[in-house]
Amino acid sequence: RRAFTALDGVSLEVRRGECFGVIGRNGSGKSTTLGLMAGVYRPTSGAVRVAGRVSPLLELGAGFHPDLSGEENLLLNGVLLGLTRLQVLAKRDAIVDFSELGEFIRRPLRTYSSGMVARLGFSVVVHLDPEILLIDEVLAVGDEAFQAKCMRKMESFRSSGTTMVFVSHNLAAVESICDRVALLEGGRLVTAGPPKEAVAAYLTLRNESSRVGSGARRQGA
Repeated sequence: RRAFTALDGVSLEVRRGECFGVIGRNGSGKSTTLGLMAGVYRPTSGAVRVAGRVSPLLELGAGFHPDLSGEENLLLNGVLLGLTRLQVLAKRDAIVDFSELGEFIRRPLRTYSSGMVARLGFSVVVHLDPEILLIDEVLAVGDEAFQAKCMRKMESFRSSGTTMVFVSHNLAAVESICDRVALLEGGRLVTAGPPKEAVAAYLTLRNESSRVGSGARRQGA
């Protein structure tokens, strides 16, 4: 069986205090890049160096226990992310208010919808004073009003100098919040630079692929 190379010769540097975007089509290596930064994966070659405490927003609700209440999961998740119980308790009210879960915070997680779980996961991480925040397609959480609140929170992190790596298919959000953007395709780095330029390169790549696919379908018809 032939080995699959998720990333091939990709070299990136994220500067302290910047918001760095990563875009590309499905399967281009975006989530693998974040997984390496978060320590979820180990590279088979090359090296990953991270200076600071990483708070990953990769899979919201990962590590939550369905039989524990939202509040118990809040405390557990905060401790797993490196804070003490007292530090998490000091943030408890702010986390619950942001999540908009109300009385549901005392109910078992198994009674939550997937959207409620995601809102709790997002609220926990962004209230734990992250030094390096890794964000993978998590801003589509809840309704439009909650998504807007999430974006405002990300903007506040940017203003306060939190280092962020932001993976998203929402190109408008990428252009709005990122200082620089990398475009990946097939596990390789296509370009890295100003957001508008990287987004334009991505749209060109996507349109070219669509034309090739349409031509192949016409020939096969």
